[in-house]
Amino acid sequence: MKYNVDEKGFFGRFGGAYVPEILYKCVTDLQAAYLPILESESFQHEYAALLKDYVGRPSPLYYAKRMSERYGCQLYLKREDLNHTGAHKINNTVGQILMARQMGKTRIIAETGAGQHGVATATVCALMNMKCEIFMGKTDVERQHTNVERMKMLGAQVHPVETGNMTLSDACSEAIRDWCCHPKETFYIVGSTMGPHPYPDIVARLQSIISKEIKQQLTEKIGRDYPDYLIACVGGGSNAAGTIYHYLDDNRVKIYLAEAGGQGIDTEYTAATMHCGEEGIVHGSRTLVMQTADGQIKEAFTISAGLDYPGIGPMHAHLAQSGRTHIMAINDDEAIRAGYELTRMEGIIPAIESAHAIAALSKLSFSPEDIVVLTVSGRGDKDVETYLNNKTLAAEYGDF
Repeated sequence: MKYNVDEKGFFGRFGGAYVPEILYKCVTDLQAAYLPILESESFQHEYAALLKDYVGRPSPLYYAKRMSERYGCQLYLKREDLNHTGAHKINNTVGQILMARQMGKTRIIAETGAGQHGVATATVCALMNMKCEIFMGKTDVERQHTNVERMKMLGAQVHPVETGNMTLSDACSEAIRDWCCHPKETFYIVGSTMGPHPYPDIVARLQSIISKEIKQQLTEKIGRDYPDYLIACVGGGSNAAGTIYHYLDDNRVKIYLAEAGGQGIDTEYTAATMHCGEEGIVHGSRTLVMQTADGQIKEAFTISAGLDYPGIGPMHAHLAQSGRTHIMAINDDEAIRAGYELTRMEGIIPAIESAHAIAALSKLSFSPEDIVVLTVSGRGDKDVETYLNNKTLAAEYGDF
């Protein structure tokens, strides 16, 4: 089965580019330009150099001994939390800022939820001396205050969005509205595998450095280039896409992705799009969307700002419905417990988003020979207050 995007911008029946007429030229220009740019020798050379010397790649593949013993497998953690800016998001923004420069754009906009994509965008704009404006839901501005201040330090203007439930989906909508008003000079750096074609493909390609390195690192460590299991959290889907990209056609590899269950998929307070969503159009692509009976987008609810999205990237919608990936809904309390577990057992404080992937381990059964690779998509500095506000959930890991 073909898992990658086709020439019309679709993953199976999901994808496409459903945009306002005013953005048609912006999107079609990008569709025409992105592959020649990404595949050019000059881009590849500069991108690789920045990943190595600026981002700090390759990120380590760490054997988690105590967690391996707990879950009866051989668990390796792909440490995207150790990248510059503290998450996988920088892999994408470095590539997209080079594309923007090549296309002659002078102004950068982006949406952000947990703030990691906003920080990564502001970082590369400072590096390339470009004007940067970030759209972030007011709810997320309040719960991710540290990242907001980091963006401002880097020279970005942060726009708190006060529509809807003031989280990631609303920030995306506001960024698209701004793009409509300034189409000529603006490049929209989309942070995940969502949005109109070619963004899902661009982000997946730029994040595929994660699985490229996993193949190389596993070969060095165990003498083969594939794991038995790949595990990652999934919201819009960028770190998950990067983790699985080079393994999509390898049926020896089982893929489990953890989405945010919130208070439970049987409640109205969830962000588990692939469990609860239906086919629809959101932010420029046909995908799975949580929606009402008359097609209005529902609000997503989760403790994780980075997974707080009522849709899913079209690539992931296709993979889930084709059966290539197995989707697990992780509730808020399960994610908090898992975050404390990794912190106390391996000395790694994960982002709340990454903690959803950690929580998936307890729902699977492994054999001692199984090689499991789990991507820690970001570090948990930004989530310390959230962890502390829920510390009663982690009582089994010590006194507080």
